[in-house]
Amino acid sequence: MYPSVRFHPDAVIEAAAGDKPAVLEAVADAMASVYGLDRETVLDSLVEREALGSTGFGNGIAIPHARMEGLERPLAAVIRLDGAVDFAAADAMPVDLVFGLLSPAQAGADHLHALAAISRMVRGEDMRRALIEAPSTEALYALITNATDRDAA
Repeated sequence: MYPSVRFHPDAVIEAAAGDKPAVLEAVADAMASVYGLDRETVLDSLVEREALGSTGFGNGIAIPHARMEGLERPLAAVIRLDGAVDFAAADAMPVDLVFGLLSPAQAGADHLHALAAISRMVRGEDMRRALIEAPSTEALYALITNATDRDAA
């Protein structure tokens, strides 16, 4: 993650989601629970952004994101799905790993830098495979934070 992004270990979860709306709900649930946000506001923001175009990154990754009023800094969550979901990604591959990102409404550059950092991290097949195959959410969190620390150095 980008250094200004708050990424709590409890924001790494495994979930069952049968379709894109259920994935967005899982992201909203995680963000609301971990960061004390209003679930419906988060979900509405994600759905509104998704209506502009799919946040399916490709290669089985989605990065649903939105900007919201009332946030002090970007917040992240990661959801590993128990099955692949059609996310209307450009490569038409279904998604099984989801990085949720919420940023303050006025966080132009930080929001874009955070998105870029996530995309750099998951671009490589080795990293993607490691994230999918991590034996636990704790190991998944460690992989992400270690990759972030390495990229920041």
